[in-house]
Amino acid sequence: MLIRRRIHRAPASAAVLSGLVLLSGCSLPAGEGEGASGGAVPAGRVASPFRNPDGTKPGLAPVTEEGERERARDLVGGLATKGRGPRTGYAREEFGHAWMDKADGVPFARNGCDTRNDLLRRDGRELRFRDGSDCVVVAMTLDDPYTGTTIDWRKQKAAEVQIDHVVPLSYAWQMGASRWTDAKRQRLANDPLNLLPVQGRANSAKGDSGPASWLPPAKAVRCAYAVRFAQVAEKYELAVTGPDRTAMLRQCGG
Repeated sequence: MLIRRRIHRAPASAAVLSGLVLLSGCSLPAGEGEGASGGAVPAGRVASPFRNPDGTKPGLAPVTEEGERERARDLVGGLATKGRGPRTGYAREEFGHAWMDKADGVPFARNGCDTRNDLLRRDGRELRFRDGSDCVVVAMTLDDPYTGTTIDWRKQKAAEVQIDHVVPLSYAWQMGASRWTDAKRQRLANDPLNLLPVQGRANSAKGDSGPASWLPPAKAVRCAYAVRFAQVAEKYELAVTGPDRTAMLRQCGG
């Protein structure tokens, strides 16, 4: 039986949350509906990437102010570029076992809760936890930034929500992470700056694509997505491909 536990919310969001309408399930395919053209983004709760430099705040708010879009273009334009290297030798295990709690040097590390559940707690609303736990999320509502839809999620259908690596691990491997230390790869894989809970189908469609090949169906967050991709690349001193940088600039008016 599901037992309602403590609900985690961002500060000062209760009034906003009380006004949100919860949609049932996640019936729209990626790229269709309101999210495809504008994105249904709940005001006041999700954070702009420029106001969330460590990734500890929920969601991905659109970047709409011209000053911030200019800042976004400066950030993206400063990234180094190079071609993708071979995928030879890549395996998920090269970045540590999935959702490890012991990747030192990133927020939420060693808090007794695995990375996946940390991210569900960060971004989910109306959280329910496994009986006797304040870590393992078994039910929640997620406002998916990639599609602009609202997902009423239950652990029985876990794949409906997946944790996306904004800069995919395979992409990072091909752009130089193959030469990193194990510790640095583990940080990238578990850094909340690089992680977003999203609709499972959208995440599967993305795969290990860069922004030139895949962008969120919700057009409203595409500049914010480019900023987050660039923030991760800058933090970990990763180059991006020339087409990816061009695509990111375009999303922010460049």
